[in-house]
Amino acid sequence: MSQAAPLPLVASLLDMPLPASGIAWLDAARQENREAFAAGGLPDTRVEAWKYTALRALGKRSFARGDAAATSRAVAASTFALPGVDGPRLVFVNGVFRADLSALDALPEGLTLQPLSQALHGDAEPLRFVLSRHYREVDDAFVSINAASAVDGVVLRVAAGVKVIAPVQLVFVGAATHVELAWHLRNVIELGEGAELGLIEQHVSDAEPTQLATVVSDIELREGAQLHHTVLQNVAVIASLIRRSSVRLHAHAQAMLHVLELGGALVRHDLRAELVGDGARFDTRGVFMPHGRQHIDTQLAIRHQALSTTSTSTWRGVANDRARGVFRGAIVVEPGADGSDASLGNKNLLLSPSAEIDTKPELEIYADEVKAAHGATVGQLDERSLFYLRSRGIPLAEARALLTAAFCRAVLDDLPNEVLREHLSALLTAHLPA
Repeated sequence: MSQAAPLPLVASLLDMPLPASGIAWLDAARQENREAFAAGGLPDTRVEAWKYTALRALGKRSFARGDAAATSRAVAASTFALPGVDGPRLVFVNGVFRADLSALDALPEGLTLQPLSQALHGDAEPLRFVLSRHYREVDDAFVSINAASAVDGVVLRVAAGVKVIAPVQLVFVGAATHVELAWHLRNVIELGEGAELGLIEQHVSDAEPTQLATVVSDIELREGAQLHHTVLQNVAVIASLIRRSSVRLHAHAQAMLHVLELGGALVRHDLRAELVGDGARFDTRGVFMPHGRQHIDTQLAIRHQALSTTSTSTWRGVANDRARGVFRGAIVVEPGADGSDASLGNKNLLLSPSAEIDTKPELEIYADEVKAAHGATVGQLDERSLFYLRSRGIPLAEARALLTAAFCRAVLDDLPNEVLREHLSALLTAHLPA
């Protein structure tokens, strides 16, 4: 019996030659991950983690790797500029580092910020633990092809005890080209003991590129480190973006993550956190707002693995037109994580009878003296609130927009950077249906 031909997407990604680094362990890992992707292909909806996100349409498309013209094209700074936000910046266009758009002069002492491609030409050994991993599970398909194919990304390290004042910006731009591109980035971020960092991560588009991008980030927070991480995803509505972010928190480390998912045709963010040290804390706030025919999928998995760890997760979804949103939040309190506190909430609004949001909160507890709560709702705007606003002379469309904006902005209230908070709030408002 002959084996079925691979889907065009799989075939096109496998047709791209493996990058050769000249580093034996890295080239071996790339080859093994490529073989895992070739053997497993794309997950389908029978895989629990992909139950609500079908890849049939994406699987029928073919992509190419960008050439020099595709990665060096002019991009306006206004594509990613944030008013009132200054500081170090690393910019990638179609998966390739752009020094002309980046800001790396006069980095503060104790901060290392460079593209992965440069780091691999120096001492690559500190990256071996992360970059030599093998991904064999079927739901890791995009991570395995990323591990095989990524030639660039971010290496960011903050030395122990260093407090970086200005936020660091990581900008990933998709720019339109004459062909459909696939590109992959791998980010390695580490905060040393007692270090503090503000991080702003942007995924945006210049014009309307039809692309597939995968971005995999590994974040390590050593004892007592603090990270404030803001993610803005606003790529073109014809682009597809698959991300995996893994955060590992040691004793008394803290991470606060704010996420806005606005753009993209097919967008998926697999966010994982491991609280491995006593007293670690992980907080997430997020909004996803698909419209048109967009599909935005957020997968959140938090594992409490040590004493007295804390996690809070507050997520809001708003779907309009024929869009679909997916939210799966899973919290596991493992044996030995006694005294932990975990809460997860996901509230969703449907602004159209054809819109859909699938939400699935999960909670597993295997420890003692644990506080835990989880819940999810899917509904429409409150009719009494609409009636109240309309009785004050506010037109229906404006009343709906006001209530929806207030519903979404609740997740931004504890964003510490006021200028950034106002900017993101304005983006949310602009993204609301007219």
